[in-house]
Amino acid sequence: MKKLSSKQALLGALTLAIVSMPLTGTANAQDDTQNYAQNYTRNDVRSSGTDWLSKDRFQFRLRAIDVIADGDGSVTQNGLKTDVDNFVTPELDVSYFFTKNIAAELIAATSEHGITAGGLELGDAWILPPTLTLQYHFAPDNAFSPYIGAGLNYSLFYGENDGPGFSNLKVDGGVGYAVQAGFDYWLSDNWGLNLDVKYIKLDVDVDVDLGATHLDADNVNLDPIILGAGLSYRF
Repeated sequence: MKKLSSKQALLGALTLAIVSMPLTGTANAQDDTQNYAQNYTRNDVRSSGTDWLSKDRFQFRLRAIDVIADGDGSVTQNGLKTDVDNFVTPELDVSYFFTKNIAAELIAATSEHGITAGGLELGDAWILPPTLTLQYHFAPDNAFSPYIGAGLNYSLFYGENDGPGFSNLKVDGGVGYAVQAGFDYWLSDNWGLNLDVKYIKLDVDVDVDLGATHLDADNVNLDPIILGAGLSYRF
């Protein structure tokens, strides 16, 4: 069983490392900065308060993400401990820059997770977790451009499949909060590499039948850490 405390420690360490990189390596960062001519035009548009639908305000990312779920909970009727497995999947996101430093990011991905209780396979379910965060980008003019963000997640479960001997598996999601940290490393005017870590605080309810007996586990801590790496594109 994965412990929440260890996940929080991992998230904190990754966040600190990402945010502190430009602070601990200022001289190197300045040497590495690439103030592209197109970047000046892009940030002029983002800072002007006009051209709200300009393509220069949009940025896209395609990442591979590892959804590291917690799954800590228990079945009401017998006390069996629940767990949820991890899943690797592609993710697409779009960011809109209100200014050159402040942006909103919306992610789109779906992942499948197996659910167990006391080692018994209750089944598996797909999750659709659109997440909207408000970000602050510390150095948008630089090749190395770190950011942090916070926002909301709404998780919808679908496609539940019953485990052996179980039936009528149902997982109810809901709203949770999300925090993130990451960076883009721009290889050119338009293309870059991205590394991102998110933590989503999310409790779910699980219901399933074992023969004529109904079982439920309420407020299971899904609480995933989402590690992502991929490509960034801006116009």
